Amino acid sequence: MKADLTSDDLLQIRQSALGAADPLGVAAELADAVDAGRLADAGDAGLALTLAAEIAESRNKIDAALRYAERGLDAYGTRDDEKVAAARALRARILFRAGRADEAEAAIEPLRPLLTRYTDAPAYVSAALAVGGRAKIAEQWLTEAVQSALAERGGSADPASAEEAGQLFFLLQQRHRLRHALGLPHDGHDNLADRLETKLANAGVAATANAAEAELLFWPQAEFDRLVSQWPALGEAYGTTWDEHRARLEKELVRLAAAGGVGLTLGVGSVDALVRTAGADGDPADPKTRAGYARTQATRSTAISWPVERNGPCWCGSGQKYKKCCLPRSRG
Repeated sequence: MKADLTSDDLLQIRQSALGAADPLGVAAELADAVDAGRLADAGDAGLALTLAAEIAESRNKIDAALRYAERGLDAYGTRDDEKVAAARALRARILFRAGRADEAEAAIEPLRPLLTRYTDAPAYVSAALAVGGRAKIAEQWLTEAVQSALAERGGSADPASAEEAGQLFFLLQQRHRLRHALGLPHDGHDNLADRLETKLANAGVAATANAAEAELLFWPQAEFDRLVSQWPALGEAYGTTWDEHRARLEKELVRLAAAGGVGLTLGVGSVDALVRTAGADGDPADPKTRAGYARTQATRSTAISWPVERNGPCWCGSGQKYKKCCLPRSRG
């Protein structure tokens, strides 16, 4: 690890650490960099230690993760921004994993008002609650946050700006994903999410969200070959070769995990099923169709859990060990 770590260096480590040969060693080096004053900006100490906590948590080293998380919050001091809020949610999540539910609940409750303040708050707050077996509570909080956001607009779902619409949209989307995982039916707020998606498409916000979801769909090699043969333009979304497709997925999964994502899964794609999803009058290549199909597949029994053990079979089905197949692809 270089002598003086910049904010950009920490970002790169966040995106690649889980694919490293020794992730826990990376976490320890981050803590050592803080202790030795080897950060280009001393204000990044909280970020570096929080990243170390995320890495340790991903390897189920809960005691170490909690120590790093608490040191990170101490380093942030009196700062009050989204990075600090995410670090507080991470600590709550780790407390749940440690079996300290009462402490976790006390830590996560103060973050509830932030659901309508920060765009990413619905994701990291609900993730912490879900880890604690409180997904239904998370759905209740998200529902009340949506109602609060709408009340502030006088009950109108017409935002004043694309940025404002985006915040409401991502709140609605997180709620929709959680309700889908809980097996709850589509309701009025889910319909509102669909309407806002159309509105935001003109501003490029919804299209970006759809593309990110659609690209988390894994296409086995035979299905991938069929897909890009029938719709060559989809090579831009999924990769032009199967190797590129797998590399993109591995990198995105590593990035999501480093950002606090838990319970990550890959839906398995089928060209025939995608065509059926689009319907007779639909376009299987449309980003919205593909994103909806990806969300559905991610909750099916065929979905692939990630990460897998280094010495276990690779998630892509190649038959090789993960450490010899897709794990190194995140580093390219």
